[in-house]
Parts: sequence; C-alpha cells; structure tokens
Amino acid sequence: MTRINTNIPSMIAQQRLNRSGLDLQTRLERLSTGLRINRGKDDPAGLIISERLGTDISSIQQAIKNGERASAVIATTEGSLTEITDLLNSIKALAVEAANTGALSDEEREANQLQINSAIASITRISNTASFGGLKLLDGSLDYITSGISATEISSANITAASFISSTTISVDVDVLSSAQKGNLYLSGDNSGAGGADGIILSSTTIQIRGPEGVRELLLTSGQTFQSVVNSVNSLTAVTGVEASLINGDANSGIVFSSSEYGSNAFVSVERIDEPASGGNFNLFMLDGNAEIPAGGVPWGEASLTPSDRDEGANVTALINGILANGDGLEISINSPTLGMELLLNEDFATDPTLTSSTFAITGGGALFQLGPDITALQQTNIGIQSTSAESLGGVLVDGGLEYLSSLTTGNVNSLDAAQGRQDFSVLSDIVDKAIDDVSILRGRLGAFERNVLDTNRRSLQSAFENLTASRSVIRDADFAVETSLLTRAQILQSAGTSVLSLANQQSQQVLQLLG
Repeated sequence: MTRINTNIPSMIAQQRLNRSGLDLQTRLERLSTGLRINRGKDDPAGLIISERLGTDISSIQQAIKNGERASAVIATTEGSLTEITDLLNSIKALAVEAANTGALSDEEREANQLQINSAIASITRISNTASFGGLKLLDGSLDYITSGISATEISSANITAASFISSTTISVDVDVLSSAQKGNLYLSGDNSGAGGADGIILSSTTIQIRGPEGVRELLLTSGQTFQSVVNSVNSLTAVTGVEASLINGDANSGIVFSSSEYGSNAFVSVERIDEPASGGNFNLFMLDGNAEIPAGGVPWGEASLTPSDRDEGANVTALINGILANGDGLEISINSPTLGMELLLNEDFATDPTLTSSTFAITGGGALFQLGPDITALQQTNIGIQSTSAESLGGVLVDGGLEYLSSLTTGNVNSLDAAQGRQDFSVLSDIVDKAIDDVSILRGRLGAFERNVLDTNRRSLQSAFENLTASRSVIRDADFAVETSLLTRAQILQSAGTSVLSLANQQSQQVLQLLG
C-alpha cells in the first residue's frame, strides 16, 4: 500500500536510529569514565554492592593510616625511653662505683652524686617533654585514671589496658583466695624433754643458712640464747635473704627462720652440717600445708609438723573481676582482651584471705587506637603508658613503703651519702634495677604491641584492601575490550540507520510518479 500521510518505514528507521544512538552514547560514557556503572539504571544491584565496597575500601585506607600513625607514636616514645635507659645505666654504674668505699674519696663520691642528680633531672625532663604532634607521651597523660584505691590494701597499681565498652567507668574487684607466704622453718624453744633450759642452744653445732641471696655458715655454741641466734642470723640477711625472729617474741616458744621475701621463688634452708657432741635440740619443722604460723605461736603439742630443713614460700592467689590472676609474691597481674593490670598488694591484705575484697574504679585515661574500619570495641585497642619521671620509676617496697628513683638525689634517704652512712647500698641498687626493669618492660610492651598488633593488623588490612578493590573493579569498572567492540558496532548501526532513514524519506517521493 502506498500512503504519504504516515511514513511507517521512516518511523521504524528513526526508532532503530534512536536505539543505536543511545547505545553509542552509553559506550562513549563508559569509555570516557572507565566505569561500567555510572548511574543506578546501569546496574541497580551492582551499584549498591559497589558503593558498599567503596565505603569499606575508604575505611580500610584510613585504618591503615591510623596504624602507621600509631607506629610513629610508638617509635617516638621508644626513642625517648632509650635515652632514659641510657641515663639509668649510667646511674647504676655510678652507684656501683660509689659502693667501692675503700677506694673512693669523699670528693669523688660527691662528684658521682652530682652526676646522679643531673641524670635524674634529665630523666624527669625527658618524661615531661616527650611528645608527638602536641600529644604528651611519657608524663602520665596516657596513663589510666583510677579512683578509690585503698593504700592499706593495694600499694601500687599499674593499669596496662582497659576497654570502656558502653561505659565510662570500669569497676575492679580484687579478692584474695590464698595468702602470699614466706618460706618458714620453725625451731622449738621447749627443751624440757632434752633436760635443758628452754630458749637456749644445748650443744655447739654449725648450721648452713641458704636463701635467695646466697649461703653462709653460722657457728652456734652451747648455751647460746635464741635471741643471740636471731641477731646472728639477721646480721646476715643482706647476703642470704633469710631473717629470723622469736615466735611471739618469746625465746621459750622458739625461733622462726623466714625468707625475707614472699613468693614461690623465695625459700629458706637451714641445715645442720655437723652433729652435736652430745644430744642437741636443733631440729627444724615446717607446718603442713605451708600454712602461716598461727597468731598464738606454734602449738607444738597439737600442730601437724613435718621435720624439714627447707621450705619455700607461696605466691598470693587472687581473683580480679572473677578472673584468676597470675601471682608473683605480693604482686598479681591479668592480661585479658578487655583489662590488663599489675597490682602490688599490701602485705597485710595479701596474707589474709579472710579480709573483704578490695574495690576501686578506672574512670578514664589511656591511649585508644582505632585499628579497624569500623568504630567498635573489637577493632580498637587500649593501652596505658605510665609516667617515667623519677617520682614514678623504681618503686621498691622498703619497710612497708615504696621508695622511688627520686629518693637517690642529694639529701634524700637513698642518696650516696645516706647509703654510705648506713654502709648499705643494696636499697639504692634495688631502686635503680627496678627503674631499669620498669622502662624495659614498658619498651617491651610497646614493642610487642607494634609487632603483634599494629604490624599484623596493617598486613591484614592491606590484603583486605587489595581484595576489596579487585572485587569492586570486577563489578563497576568497564571492560575496554568489550566496550570498544560495542562502540564500533554502535557506530556502524548509527551510520546504517542514518542511511536507511534517508531512503525511507525518499520512498514517499516516488508517489509523485503516479501523478504523471
């Protein structure tokens, strides 16, 4: 049929031309942007998942940067700690030199004291000035804040990690299950069965006293009082680690030989190395179960005693928030995913399990590191960095109180002059050794955090970043080989469509031939 009002072939050609034009536009857009999905209509489901992957990729990129920044903070901190360690080593050397009193003049000792003063001042200065981008690192700003610690129960608390999950305060409950103990050996003062007076040595004998610090021999003479034996043993405590006392202050009750420290590493050994000429009353016992001496003394006729010449102490056993803590003498520690701490318990509290539990609170502080792409507690790590000033390092328990590195300066109780006056440099040395341990442990803890947490986390995130980026590329990126092929097809169809439309429009003009 020949009609001119409606050119159906032209309409068909236009429709096909429009389709090829849209296809050509799509190919040009994908090739120019490099993306297969440029708007939702291109692939609705693909757009959703690719945008989610894009969010994950951006978060992971930032998490990797966070880890790198955390590593930089730790590197800066460790650099300052290294300088503090060098200063502490120099203080240790000066103290050792000053202890050589027989070959050191007063002027030299004073010069050593000036150097110690200067080194301690430098340690405090480094502690107060070490910073990273305005963030103080070693002045205690990154330590945890505690509240309610009773000095009669807990001598010192070192919080190493705390996770504040949906809470601004962490309550800590410390419950002693079994007491810390010293190694104890008992010598009865009752000599009635041996036909002698109570509270004296009946026959001369030589004993060997051994403890954590060393071993010494002691000659006991016939008729020597128990009080004299106690004095002789205590005069050797610094070199043996063993001390003695009268049971309940009564020589007739006997003597207790004890290790000077608490814990499983503390022991006391008192051994008779020769037999007395006749008879004798030097027979040692320990209480079964390694129990402490009762308040009323050893009930010799009732207590279950075991003959022994050696006894070891015991570590305190305690629960911290229901978690069994590791005990070491009077110290306990835990390291759980949400809470880490080291506590030095007061002697009275650690040796009496019948006392009520001790409770305190962690109210804030610490250094929080965001290591994952999601802001959740599982992807965050909290650590505490304690102050390294001279007033915080080297806390050693002396006569029931803690003494720190600052006590080594001129005029204080552990200065070189004071140690020289009492002819005992051991406390000074212990404080410096403890300060060195404090800094070394802090460096080790930070190093372990960087190696086992930051480095492994960074490698894991980098792997995830690569895989997610590849997955998103498969979904959203354009395949140029396919797109260029389809572009060529669209260009050909566009050209053919234009030619066909021209022919369709010319077809109507053939009607004029019928009009003659």
